[in-house]
Amino acid sequence: MCLAIPARVVELRDGDLAVVDLAGVRKEISLALVEDVALDDYVIVHVGFALSKLDPEEAARTLALFAELDGSTAP
Repeated sequence: MCLAIPARVVELRDGDLAVVDLAGVRKEISLALVEDVALDDYVIVHVGFALSKLDPEEAARTLALFAELDGSTAP
């Protein structure tokens, strides 16, 4: 199963790289597939690449759903 998750951009680096915050974990990712990313933007991240930008409200809803699932029991 593949999962792409919203993350907030906390640092822009040279060479289409950025650091994102994933629920308190910071990770370097590539922005090569997405244009015009700025600090505090939300992006969808999959295997180290930003796939698209995401509206902050949609990011908040998605992260809230992940938080709910984190407390549930898988079948």
